[in-house]
Amino acid sequence: MAKLKFGTVEEEVVTRQEFPLEKAQEVLKDETIAVLGYGVQGPGQALNLKDNGFNVIVGQRKGSKSWDKAVADGWEPGKTLFELEEAAEKGTILQYLLSDAGQIAQWEMVKKHLSPGKALYFSHGFGVTYKDQTGIIPPKDVDVILVAPKGSGTSLRRLFVEGRGLNSSFAIHQDSTGKAWERCVALGIGVGSGYLFQTNFQKEVYSDLTGERGSLMGAIQGLFAAQYDLLRKKGHSPSEAFNETVEEATQSLYPLVAENGMDWMYANCSTTAQRGALDWWKKFRDAVKPVFEELYDSVETGNEAKLTITANEKPDYRVELERELDELKNSEMWQAGAAVRKLRPENA
Repeated sequence: MAKLKFGTVEEEVVTRQEFPLEKAQEVLKDETIAVLGYGVQGPGQALNLKDNGFNVIVGQRKGSKSWDKAVADGWEPGKTLFELEEAAEKGTILQYLLSDAGQIAQWEMVKKHLSPGKALYFSHGFGVTYKDQTGIIPPKDVDVILVAPKGSGTSLRRLFVEGRGLNSSFAIHQDSTGKAWERCVALGIGVGSGYLFQTNFQKEVYSDLTGERGSLMGAIQGLFAAQYDLLRKKGHSPSEAFNETVEEATQSLYPLVAENGMDWMYANCSTTAQRGALDWWKKFRDAVKPVFEELYDSVETGNEAKLTITANEKPDYRVELERELDELKNSEMWQAGAAVRKLRPENA
């Protein structure tokens, strides 16, 4: 592992330089990687592994939309695409990429096929960390490992096709064979990680749930909505409110942050924008800090896990989910966004 400084803290990370793809292929040359689930992470990880030369099969419920998507992506029924249980039986590494609710529902079946020496792979620490609520307690004679790409499966695949990579965390929860570390890192390289940083299952799920509810999704939607609604209330048009709230952020400023950091983005804006941003950012930090503390406490105590599991158990969960998503989609802000996106030069 390479030692790199992140700010003032030195961490050990794995890069493609010291663990190249050829080494990963050698480590996993005798393994059959069974990707169980073809929803959010499944397609990107399975296709990247396949394109990188690994022996991959997919397990998915026959007749589902995800089964049809897998067929459309080139997986062959009876050859590389199987029902979940058959794939679990055939695999020596089971990549458990069903939704958190799906993992709970299928656990007894999967556990039945975890014979000694196999590896159970997660991309989220939820099931194992909240075992008292999920019932997911792996047998002691298998490796239990995690690779969690820091982004959606769609982004993982898109960046892979572009010859780039998405950073991932990795963790070893249980090393039964003595090969868990090598297996885990090889899989991390195989799915297309830019580099890998080590964590544990608990820290992964705590940071992940906080991020999703916070600056990655929940908080950013709340921030967008608050500013958009204020501008509309003050008489600004929908197009002006959307462009000043979302479009400029996502199309101009956030890419600059990604390129060289927030200070560089500030330096490439007008002096008026710089002054205002420097004057106001700490006020926003102080305003939302109590909300983030409340959020982390809810994650740490298991309350967020309970809310998620309870919601997924409701018979009308999917219907209610679609209603909530439609509320976002049909809001004036995101209807304005749809119109703005159509007017982008590449879409005109």
